[in-house]
Amino acid sequence: MDHSTHTRLSPAELTESNLVGATIYGADDEKIGTISHLHQGGAVPQAVVDVGGFLGIGSKPVMVSLGELNMMRDHTGSIHGMTSWTKEQLENFPEHRH
Repeated sequence: MDHSTHTRLSPAELTESNLVGATIYGADDEKIGTISHLHQGGAVPQAVVDVGGFLGIGSKPVMVSLGELNMMRDHTGSIHGMTSWTKEQLENFPEHRH
């Protein structure tokens, strides 16, 4: 996917209503997970990304800094994110427990 034509989201657009369900792509442009929810309480907002599994079954929730995700909108208006991590790296993160 050519992300060079996609528009980066502004800080004001980094809301739970915009980001929940957004697909996250890894360093090799592989789909590695989806955002399930955000934690806004700290100094840096955190995103919980469900990694692995199939259709949400067997996936592992991991918490990452929202600043580590390059969130953008494509020409159809669909929001997605990019990260330099691979699926395997995120799967090795500690599991996030609510």
